[in-house]
Amino acid sequence: MEEVRIDKWMWATRIFKTRTIASEACKKGRIMIGGVPVKSSRMIKAGDVIQVRKPPVTYSFKVLALTDKRMGAKLVPQFLENVTTPDQYEILELNRISGFVNRAKGTGRPTKKDRRELEQFASPDSLPDGIADDGFDFDFDFDTED
Repeated sequence: MEEVRIDKWMWATRIFKTRTIASEACKKGRIMIGGVPVKSSRMIKAGDVIQVRKPPVTYSFKVLALTDKRMGAKLVPQFLENVTTPDQYEILELNRISGFVNRAKGTGRPTKKDRRELEQFASPDSLPDGIADDGFDFDFDFDTED
């Protein structure tokens, strides 16, 4: 096997859960080879480096071997090498610890747990020293000479 469709390979190597999701990612321009978005019918070969954008991170994978059959997770390292840069993982970690929960539109009100986490995140105890508890940190000196 010299070439395989990119959507089949990404599904087979478990980058995406279904082939349909892999194809949709290609249509949305989230799959790139050499910085150029590719179609799902693009044929890949061993040695290609594929960038997969799953916001907020762009993962990079080097194709080591080709397959079009789905495999167990233990066999995946034989077919791809993760060459994602450490700064992408830093973005992921910062996003995780920032406390911001990206809620999809239409998912309803936050749960009680979400509210408690937000209150704990925004509590005055969590603010750095030197920031006023009232939310204002202004120091104005007005000269009132009338």
